[in-house]
Amino acid sequence: MENLTLGQNGAVVTPLCIGTWAWGDRLFWNYGQDYGQQELQAAFHAALEAGVTFFDTAEVYGFGLSEQLLGQFLQQTDQKVQIATKYGPFPWRITTQSVADTLTESLKRLQVQKVTLYQVHWPFTFLMSQETLMNALADEVERGRIEAVGVSNYSAQQMREAHQILARRGVPLAVNQVRYSLLTRQIESNGILDTARELGVTILAYSPLAQGLLTGKYTTDSAKTPTGARKLDSRFSKEGLQEIEPLISLLRELGEKYGRTPAQVALNWLIAQGNVIPIAGAKTAQQVRDNVGALGWRLADDEIAHLEKISRPWLS
Repeated sequence: MENLTLGQNGAVVTPLCIGTWAWGDRLFWNYGQDYGQQELQAAFHAALEAGVTFFDTAEVYGFGLSEQLLGQFLQQTDQKVQIATKYGPFPWRITTQSVADTLTESLKRLQVQKVTLYQVHWPFTFLMSQETLMNALADEVERGRIEAVGVSNYSAQQMREAHQILARRGVPLAVNQVRYSLLTRQIESNGILDTARELGVTILAYSPLAQGLLTGKYTTDSAKTPTGARKLDSRFSKEGLQEIEPLISLLRELGEKYGRTPAQVALNWLIAQGNVIPIAGAKTAQQVRDNVGALGWRLADDEIAHLEKISRPWLS
């Protein structure tokens, strides 16, 4: 497993990150009904057993419960684990102190003294300027409570601005966490990926399996139907599934060649883009093991190119 450095000089992390949006979330993921703490604890330990020690969470996931659960699980291991969490720039947070206070609460829930990566969850700063926000984060790097600063859902220009403000403090921007998959390739056409490469910023790719579309489980012939918010997603309609069928067919074909699933092939394609780390959500130990199957092998260059070509409709 070839590990990656976050940004230019951040922590060294595994090339796959475990996403924990579903940990404690009842609005979208039915936590407490379909699965609970026992399943999540097993997922956490399955990741560590597989050598994947990088986890992404946020204060808003499960209204703090995701961080809290992760904090409890961290107490059960001596392994070094890298934690990324996020700050929500809500309208009522208008001072530097509000950044410090929010981080303090996250650290309490996680039961740690510092986090590997602290990200701004979205670029809307309302009554707080980017200047104030980025300088507050730089303060926390100096205090030693965060190792690296990241952003999430930032455009190319917003990322560049954040990078410039932090650079004046001698703090590199390590990460931009954005939606990226074979079915959501807009960051390649809107300047985000090119700017990240220019600035030495790592891309954390959320929704790398397009909410499950790239697993191959959902087809026009399948009885499998989406649950939760995905019911409203037109991509899961019969027409939407027909549109992605050529891509799914190629993923299956490549999966058969390598003894992998379509999802593992899709994740491997993302990793092959270079300095891109997929965040694969997992609620069970089996889902973790499935995701980890994307590691330890590599698609051939012509196969990477073939997937790129067939997924071009999703560049914009």
